[in-house]
Amino acid sequence: MKLFSKSLALAFAASVVSLGAVAQDWPDKTVNVVVPWPPGGPSDIAARPWAKSLTESLGKTFVIDNRAGGGGNIGTAAVVRAQPDGYTLLITSSAPIVINPSVYKGMSFDPLKDLAPISNLLRVPLVLVANPNLPAKNLKELIAHIQSKKGSFSFASSGNGTPQHLTAELFNSVQKLEMVHVPYKGSAPAISDLLGGHIPIMFDSTIAIMPHIKSGKVRPIAISGNKRSPLLPDVPTFAEAGIPQIESYAWYGLFAPAKTPKAVIDKINGETIKFMKSPEFAKIRAETGSELLADTPENFTKFVHAEAAKWSKVAKDSGATVD
Repeated sequence: MKLFSKSLALAFAASVVSLGAVAQDWPDKTVNVVVPWPPGGPSDIAARPWAKSLTESLGKTFVIDNRAGGGGNIGTAAVVRAQPDGYTLLITSSAPIVINPSVYKGMSFDPLKDLAPISNLLRVPLVLVANPNLPAKNLKELIAHIQSKKGSFSFASSGNGTPQHLTAELFNSVQKLEMVHVPYKGSAPAISDLLGGHIPIMFDSTIAIMPHIKSGKVRPIAISGNKRSPLLPDVPTFAEAGIPQIESYAWYGLFAPAKTPKAVIDKINGETIKFMKSPEFAKIRAETGSELLADTPENFTKFVHAEAAKWSKVAKDSGATVD
């Protein structure tokens, strides 16, 4: 029995040393970082500087691989199928992780089981904006105006099942409104029709909508974060306007395939936090209105699961679907 216990202890010690060696050796070749969206999108704002930073600090190339399609599902599925060795990673917005499972039928993977969260990179609030010709100047006036239209009032979004769409549906549900959803193929065409007065309101991230707010071409009504944005200090949160249920963010996170060794996950997380505390990333955070999110994989995992539960309920209550 003593011999068995001694053998078990030696085996455990050997496994610990082995895992430590894996982390110490990683990376010893190029790391492929899949971004499941077209080049130049919001995910790239975090992904490309991050890849450049880790390439410089670790001495191996981190290559951004934009694989768009299927609302982020195609590129995400490629990461799920990859070897869990730390050489294929994912940087994506929240949709394929916490929204798509509730609005797409027959998804080929379960992001909560098939991916390992490493770190949240950026988290920016959404802004409810209106065409300046709309008579409503604040949230109370807007709600009264929508109610007066008795179901004929519409809102735009960047597409079915996006955070922008479901945040509007949450607003619809909480305030018992009857707004009609008009989905677009991306934020740019939706904003174009908002500016042209063809659609009265929409939710969008501060990243996408700030230039049009600054130019005065759209009017900000309320912001969906838990505190005011430094980019929009005069715009109240929904909570300040009396609707605390509306808290929503466009967030962009870093993931690996499930079963990637924890030692490798922790090393990537450590290098990522160094990058997030750098002056270069501080500038990106300031430009996008994101707070510093240097966090552990464990806390990011809790956040991801909470987001999935939240948006699953909104999708079910609203009947939102892509298929």
